[in-house]
Amino acid sequence: MKINWNEKYTTISVYTILTFAACILVYAVIFNFTIIGEIIGTICSVTSPIIWGLVIAYLLNPIMMWTEKRLKKLTERKKPKPKLNRIISVTVTMIIFLAMLAALCAIIIPQVTDSIMGIINNISTYINNFENWISDILAKYPEILSKIYSQIENFETTLMDTINKIVPQISDIMKKITDSALSFLLAIKDFIIGIIVAVYFLMDKEHFQSQMKKIVCAFLPQKAYSGVLRVCTQINTSISGFVSGKIIDSIIIGCLCFICMTIMKLDFAVLISVIVGMTNIIPFFGPIFGAVPSALLLLVSTPKQVIPFLILILVIQQLDGNIIGPKILGQSTGLSAFWVLFSILVGGGLFGFAGMLLGVPIFAVVYSLINEYVTYRLENKNLSTSTTDYTPIPPEPKSEAGQVKQKIKFKKKKK
Repeated sequence: MKINWNEKYTTISVYTILTFAACILVYAVIFNFTIIGEIIGTICSVTSPIIWGLVIAYLLNPIMMWTEKRLKKLTERKKPKPKLNRIISVTVTMIIFLAMLAALCAIIIPQVTDSIMGIINNISTYINNFENWISDILAKYPEILSKIYSQIENFETTLMDTINKIVPQISDIMKKITDSALSFLLAIKDFIIGIIVAVYFLMDKEHFQSQMKKIVCAFLPQKAYSGVLRVCTQINTSISGFVSGKIIDSIIIGCLCFICMTIMKLDFAVLISVIVGMTNIIPFFGPIFGAVPSALLLLVSTPKQVIPFLILILVIQQLDGNIIGPKILGQSTGLSAFWVLFSILVGGGLFGFAGMLLGVPIFAVVYSLINEYVTYRLENKNLSTSTTDYTPIPPEPKSEAGQVKQKIKFKKKKK
């Protein structure tokens, strides 16, 4: 029997079935979120080299495009040579990337290794310094000592209970350490393969884009196809502007921290600067994540340096939040402080570190799309689209008709 898709009841039936299927899908996702998360984690671990390749290609694409644009002026005076330009630009881009990576490893890894070995070799000295610092405090403030004595018995009991719980779990802890080391080596392997994958993506990126557009165009109507392309453009603009700007910002903060710590003659300048720079990629909570372990490291080694370090971090982060960050990032997200905090908390809670990093630009896209839809609905109702026109105002005296004056502005209809 031939189905007439234009009939009213056929359309209603199709929408009912689709709605019912969507409800079942939402129910399955909500009540099996752990299983779905494990499936997604397995897929991500299997496709990790491809993901690394996409990320590397995405970050290196601006450099490649800039190089290719300059090459066209030199090589295409008589005849276009797109393949030659692409090969040369990709080669130059990868050389720059690998040189920067090698220089970074050559500078940072020996310094970080020396710092870690110094901590291990001088751990007894650091413990003695810490004990002397505690003794000086107790000598100056004897009332603290009396309170400590009253808590010693409880502390000893708690300590013994903790030790009794930890000792049976030592084998599990060592297994987790071994697994972490193995995961780190596998991540390095995936990263190296990802560099090779990135070369293929950069060499033939237009072909991949055309294939994706072809698939979207085949399965969606024209109006939806245009909407999907517009959303993808917004996502690309938001994420690329935010991520690239944040990386540059974090490099500047790390270098500034190293220079200031060197001038102030604080310990572990390179190690702490690397920690501060890497954690600064995370918006809002990044400074806290970087400052806390660094301060604890200084507290164990040289307690007198903790307060100057915390003051330095406070000054640097204020400088970053009010001057450096806004200058580099500009209005790439367009979100208020509350929505930035909201997107970080939700993204971090659902997807961990990646969610905290990408939560802000992704939420910025969602926020922009919702704003566009609200504007579209208001325009259809011939209402003002300015948010200030909806600001609450104190009640005014009622008119003779007993009604409060309407403050929402209506647009004039076009004749």
